[in-house]
Amino acid sequence: MTQKLSRRLSLIDCTAVVIGSTIGTGIFIVPGSIAQSLPRAEWILSVWVITGLLTFCGAMAFAELGAMIPSTGGQYVYLREAYGPLCAFLCGWAFLLIIQSGTIAAKAAGFAIYLLYLAPLHPVWGQIAALSMIALLTFVNYRGVRFGARVQNIFTLLKLTGLATVIIGAYLAQPVSRTATSTAAPFQWSHFGVAMVACLFAYEGWNKVTFIAGEIQRPEQNLKRSLVLGLAVVIGVYLLANLSYLRVLPIDEIASTRRVAALAAERAMGAAGAVVVTLSILVSIIGSTNGGMMTTPRVYFAMARDGLFFKQFGEVHPRFQTPAFAILLQGVWAAVLTLSGSFDALASYAIFSAWLFYALTVAAVIVLRRKQPEMARPYRMWGYPFTAILFVVVSLWLVSNTVVSNPWPSLIGIAIIGSGVPAYFLLRRAAAVPEERRMDSI
Repeated sequence: MTQKLSRRLSLIDCTAVVIGSTIGTGIFIVPGSIAQSLPRAEWILSVWVITGLLTFCGAMAFAELGAMIPSTGGQYVYLREAYGPLCAFLCGWAFLLIIQSGTIAAKAAGFAIYLLYLAPLHPVWGQIAALSMIALLTFVNYRGVRFGARVQNIFTLLKLTGLATVIIGAYLAQPVSRTATSTAAPFQWSHFGVAMVACLFAYEGWNKVTFIAGEIQRPEQNLKRSLVLGLAVVIGVYLLANLSYLRVLPIDEIASTRRVAALAAERAMGAAGAVVVTLSILVSIIGSTNGGMMTTPRVYFAMARDGLFFKQFGEVHPRFQTPAFAILLQGVWAAVLTLSGSFDALASYAIFSAWLFYALTVAAVIVLRRKQPEMARPYRMWGYPFTAILFVVVSLWLVSNTVVSNPWPSLIGIAIIGSGVPAYFLLRRAAAVPEERRMDSI
């Protein structure tokens, strides 16, 4: 009998995955670019609220799919059931090559940069620190999903504590005068769209909890609850953080720096504030990286169990009850990408590819309601079909806008996804398995 992954994760564990995987470096640096496009406080807060609600619509679509199909692999499984194995394979292929591995490499590089800011050392030590973080988190998640979940819970709590310190410090400080913003430029929708792209980057990562659906206790309820609770916390923290930045910094000063959080903390708490923010960023990077390394190997595991990937990826460690080989391979590949030094470009390819599959996955709600209307749906997304259509339209606009504004990374992203087509047929031929699999085979 094929060994399955055990359901060991609680609602608290899953909520920590949502929060920890979403809150990365975005809230510390993105407000600067948003202020460049939207030079008024009410516009800045509005774009965070609107993109938060849009993200929430996407999360509710994933919640319906997850409650209906509570299987390991999450997004991969939903795409398989809606569009067939090829589309699902291309999603998993992109996750392995660029979306997740490239994101890990980019975060590891960011970890090294901020660590060297805190403790000035030779750049070689920064690279060693980046690789050490990948190795350590690979080991943590190799050793067991409960071990990985405990680490995730701890670092999620630490990053929220760090952000709370910055927010409280700003509210205790003397507020800045707003007279400098009275001559702000008139509102333009094109600028609002640019700001939305930056905000959506900061909201990236909430979908990863669906990858571990096969290991969640009572997934029909806890998957939805974790997405609701987790995103509610994220949206609230993001709004409070932006209010704190606006309290102690003029908007033109916010727009002129990428170290918004550090500058706000310095203004509110002095030199100690910069240390608090740097530590918070380091903790945040570790937590968000761990969330990805804990969850995404389950996609490769599901692909292998469907006969669409090398069988070693579908093996469960007899002692630790984890997809150990998939976790190791992802860690090794992320380390290679880190050493390549191309993490900035990889991050661009990753965002483009991720949002393409976001659109397809939310559209899968519509497809599966027509394709499998008799299937049990413990939860149905709010506002259907309007909320689903809205998310798909905005996602496709984001993808199209990326192609137009930054064509080279987009074309490379498309080429990487397209390389999965011959790989799919080669792997299927090698495995010699039927194309269709039962949904409960994982």
